[in-house]
Amino acid sequence: MQRVVLITGGAGFIGSHLADELLVHGYGVRALDSLLDQVHDGNGRPEYLHPDVDLIEGDVCDADVVRRALRGVDSVVHFAARVGVGQSMYQIADYANANTTGTAVLLEAILDRPVRKLLVASSMSVYGEGAYEDGEGARVTAERTAKQLERGQWDIVDAHGRPLTPLPTPETKQPALASVYALTKYDQERLCLIFGEAYGVPVVALRFFNTYGTRQALANPYTGVLAIFASRLLNGKPPLVFEDGQQRRDFVSVADVVRACRLALESDRAHGHAINVGTGRSVSVLDVAERLGEVLDVEVEPQVTGQFRAGDIRHCFADISLARDLLGYEPQVDLAQGMMELADWLEGQVAEDRVDSAAAELAARGLTR
Repeated sequence: MQRVVLITGGAGFIGSHLADELLVHGYGVRALDSLLDQVHDGNGRPEYLHPDVDLIEGDVCDADVVRRALRGVDSVVHFAARVGVGQSMYQIADYANANTTGTAVLLEAILDRPVRKLLVASSMSVYGEGAYEDGEGARVTAERTAKQLERGQWDIVDAHGRPLTPLPTPETKQPALASVYALTKYDQERLCLIFGEAYGVPVVALRFFNTYGTRQALANPYTGVLAIFASRLLNGKPPLVFEDGQQRRDFVSVADVVRACRLALESDRAHGHAINVGTGRSVSVLDVAERLGEVLDVEVEPQVTGQFRAGDIRHCFADISLARDLLGYEPQVDLAQGMMELADWLEGQVAEDRVDSAAAELAARGLTR
């Protein structure tokens, strides 16, 4: 009998790629998605969504719709969420409702319609700053202050004024929630893990790092940074790079992310764990902006703004040892290959650039300085 997986948020960027991955491996797929205008521009079912996906249009906060979506389902992958660090800082109720309340509604529905396994998409944002070591080689936990950032002091330094050295961030690092978005993603993660422990449901939380790839909404100014940069470049405008551009991130291909999800569905070793999904390598945001311009053959230099945004962190990239151990996960797409694949897809896309309006909104609210 074919196993059917429900993907909440399944018509979105990562969800649609996971649907493809699962269909190839013999699963049936149902998607529950609200088709939010900010992501889908009111265009209905996306053309890229595989025709074999059973799509239910509806809100994960609607208990009746969720119960209907769960009928005949073997497992659930919970991706449904509002995504955007900056936007979450002023659309607080919307983010708390979609992410936290939506997860609670899903879990209550699963009580009446039990499933074999539940995966939940968490985020690297729960860490706040990543892991660091000081000049003596000791691991330290540190955060930046608003006063420090207002002085343009971007790096975290020790008591002697020496910059700390960023390290791959393990799952054992204490969360430090720097934005409303981060808080709600941690809510999703913890709600699901607590639920799984209480009711004996195998649950795995996957902490995605900066995921990029085809199908990311180019008109959404709060989506992943590579899609935002691409939207600017396709319109002949410079990517806006905050601070000095030297902040480092772990950019992971959506192909690797969805493979990690499938491995988590199939593994019995990861139950009850929160697991990083990244590459274990870091690159500066400015470097990524410059390299994207090169692969798109657009001669527009990034604009380093010297400003900072509330909720942003300096460095964070993944320690993927646990994913290797529990899932047998190994990233297969390096950044150069992934950016070429993204560039090929972008050739056929029309990108409406809404970054300036989003930046103006953040500035008007005092969230960029």
